[in-house]
Amino acid sequence: MIRVPRPRFSIYGQLVFWTSLIILLIMSGVLYIIQEREINAIYQEKKDRGLLMARYISEMNLRRLILWDLESIDENISGLIRDELAYVIFYDADGRPVVVSESIADNPEVINRTSCAGDVSPGEVFIKNFKVALRGISLEVMEIEVPVFVPGSDKKWGSVKIGLKLEDVYRRIQRTRMLLLGFGLGAFLLTLLATNIMARKLTRPIKNLVEGTRRLSRGDFSYRIPVVSSNEVGDLTSSFNEMAEELARAREKMEEANRRLVQAEKLASIGRLSATIAHEIRNPLTSVKLNIQKLAELSNLGETEKEHLEIARAGIEQIEKFIKDLLSYTRASTLQKDYFSLEEIMEESIKMLQGSLKEKEIRVKKFYQAGLPPAYVDADRLRQVFLNVLRNAYEAVDHGGEIEVSIELNRQYDRCCFEIRISDDGCGIPEKDWENIFEPFFTTKSSGAGLGLANARRIIEQHGGSIRVIPREVPGSCFLITLPLEEIGQEDLT
Repeated sequence: MIRVPRPRFSIYGQLVFWTSLIILLIMSGVLYIIQEREINAIYQEKKDRGLLMARYISEMNLRRLILWDLESIDENISGLIRDELAYVIFYDADGRPVVVSESIADNPEVINRTSCAGDVSPGEVFIKNFKVALRGISLEVMEIEVPVFVPGSDKKWGSVKIGLKLEDVYRRIQRTRMLLLGFGLGAFLLTLLATNIMARKLTRPIKNLVEGTRRLSRGDFSYRIPVVSSNEVGDLTSSFNEMAEELARAREKMEEANRRLVQAEKLASIGRLSATIAHEIRNPLTSVKLNIQKLAELSNLGETEKEHLEIARAGIEQIEKFIKDLLSYTRASTLQKDYFSLEEIMEESIKMLQGSLKEKEIRVKKFYQAGLPPAYVDADRLRQVFLNVLRNAYEAVDHGGEIEVSIELNRQYDRCCFEIRISDDGCGIPEKDWENIFEPFFTTKSSGAGLGLANARRIIEQHGGSIRVIPREVPGSCFLITLPLEEIGQEDLT
């Protein structure tokens, strides 16, 4: 069975179409009612005017009709036939035409037709509209006939019938219709414009939501939709943004979990490798080191031989240090945590490098926030982290350079945390390597195994914190270390 795709209409198009259609129908109905009322008012005005004219002609010629002065009546009505008055006919009491205006003299059907032939009351009025031929021209007329009575008497002396041309009525009706049509068209165009603006305003957030879902489906969790209204659409937009934030946090946690999993696999591989290295190299290396020391103690060695033996001893110590760092990185250790002052741990780390710092005349600037609470940490392991980062800063700066150290408590997070910054004005680290430097065996130095910063990150993460490189406005590098403030520290702070 072949399915025929249904035509697709956007919400914007449907909203504009149906809103415009409903408003057009309502407006058409309203304008129709207004038109009918205006037409009725125009006809009523014509009727009132014609009735007033018929009674005026009746009263003006009443005495002549009583005296049967028909010639005078004829002369009188001849002067009235102009503009809107088409004809005038006088009837006697029996309904016979006695005076007929010349304009209708050739139309016996109109002349011989009267509505007042029988008994009528003084206040009766007979009105009807029809087409009539006057001198070969077809006209629409309103015919009004009233009986003629002497005031205070019940005797009918006759009746007067006049025919009013309706050309002016039709012209007024036409003008009214054109005016209403123009007003309706203008109102409809304004309504269409307003509907278009309203539809755009209502559908724009929906389009943003559609775009947001597309961006999310492509993995862009940073996209946020601006909230431009406080109605249900605004609530939906806010919910979407919250969902995007939750997805972004979930992805970060997943990436962090994946990173930790990869790190654990690396540690497992390195652990097996380090165990092999320790077994295969450490024992023979110890024997070599002892033999070199014994040879160096011989008195008959020359300066050249002693220098070569010292180079060999230094190489062996470097190999031992590499094995020690490797074992330290892979060994699962338990933190010995207690409450310590971060300022004191930092000062101890700086003192351990004091000699090297003086040798290169490096200035160390310190910024410690006053009243910092103690941190719940393993002091020895944290000192190892500080010393490693400080040593990297020392190696990066030139002679006479500067290292800045700051410790403060940040209250902007859900939980308060310590922020330790160690920055230098050295050559800096390329941004592409900001994350790689924390990977094991990655190094930008000519010497070293690339395990120092990897070990530092592992220690900081064991403390529930983080270490990373952050941008710096001036040349150099800046390491940011965050450590959580434990509950007891928060209570002491308050």
